[in-house]
Amino acid sequence: MAEQLKLTKKDRISVWLRSTFIQGSWNYERMQNGGWAFSMIPAIKKLYPNKEDRAAALTRHLEFFNTHPYVASPIIGVTLALEEERANGAPVDDVAIQGVKVGMMGPLAGIGDPVFWFTVKPILGALAASLALAGNILGPIIYFVGWNVIRMAFMWYTQEFGYRAGSKITDDLSGGLLQDITKGASILGMFILGSLVNRWVSVGFKPTVSEVQLDKGAYIDWGSLPSGAAGIKSALEQQAAGLSLSDVKVTTLQDNLDSLIPGLAGLGLTLLCMWLLKKKVSPIFIILGLFVVGILAHLVGLM
Repeated sequence: MAEQLKLTKKDRISVWLRSTFIQGSWNYERMQNGGWAFSMIPAIKKLYPNKEDRAAALTRHLEFFNTHPYVASPIIGVTLALEEERANGAPVDDVAIQGVKVGMMGPLAGIGDPVFWFTVKPILGALAASLALAGNILGPIIYFVGWNVIRMAFMWYTQEFGYRAGSKITDDLSGGLLQDITKGASILGMFILGSLVNRWVSVGFKPTVSEVQLDKGAYIDWGSLPSGAAGIKSALEQQAAGLSLSDVKVTTLQDNLDSLIPGLAGLGLTLLCMWLLKKKVSPIFIILGLFVVGILAHLVGLM
């Protein structure tokens, strides 16, 4: 009996590392086929000692392929299992291998964007941006390291899952698993982005609603302060004690909105933009519109 050919963990790691470059030779005719074939080379060399068999394997893997670059990993895993079965004499033909690839790449592509682009990346980006705005060097470090650890770990474990499941993984994909993952990722992404509205969207209305003259002792009497550093220290202490900086309390429209619901204007602006996007208004048009409205509102003293 001929010895069974088996892909080792080292072989699968080589495929995993190469799959990072699956879009390295992207083209408009067959999309990611070049990167896919490049990823499969370590396995093809191990499974097919014969030069003609290797050439045939590379040829069938240069067919059309396109999906989200990170969720290609479970498809790679399944394909590795099929190629291993074929190399050991199982009746797995070119059509079967290509059929599994095509059948999986469409459904999986639908979860790549909501999971990675709309959930993981915004969450990491928001955390990193918050730290960076505070002057913390950990901001960009956390983003770079965190993103690459998450994506590489996901690609490895899903490739291994596909390899161990083999062709049976297609049965799981026929159910509601993908829809559940997509829905959950979308909900989580919207929750995180919603919590950041008050921090990232700032709207301030300048119109004065009222001016109230304060009683003596409720504000800092600048004329009675000592000169020099002692005066500065006294003013800071009085302000910390709750005294007003001026003898008139000015209440603006923004103050009233903040007392009602903090961040209400920013939330309203965000919901307006979401409504416009739902109405198929171009994001570029919305951005330019915000610029124009903001400049005009500032010129007339509204904002």
